[in-house]
Amino acid sequence: MFIFLAIFAFLINVPFGRLRSKVKKFSWRWFAYIHLPIPFIALPRILLGISYYFIPLFLVASVAGQITGSRLKFGTQKV
Repeated sequence: MFIFLAIFAFLINVPFGRLRSKVKKFSWRWFAYIHLPIPFIALPRILLGISYYFIPLFLVASVAGQITGSRLKFGTQKV
């Protein structure tokens, strides 16, 4: 079950990483885009009874999602 939550943590952070890449670094929106997904990962972890030992896994998945999202480029190719 913790694998599905790690995948969910990755996927939910991709759009937030994309949004974060478009704002000024260390602005309030930049911090918000990093921290807004946390309750969406913590609540299922608590409700499903997943041990806190897996938090580092979810952290790595979240950071990977943020990095992946920030590197996505849509509509920037010139013909």
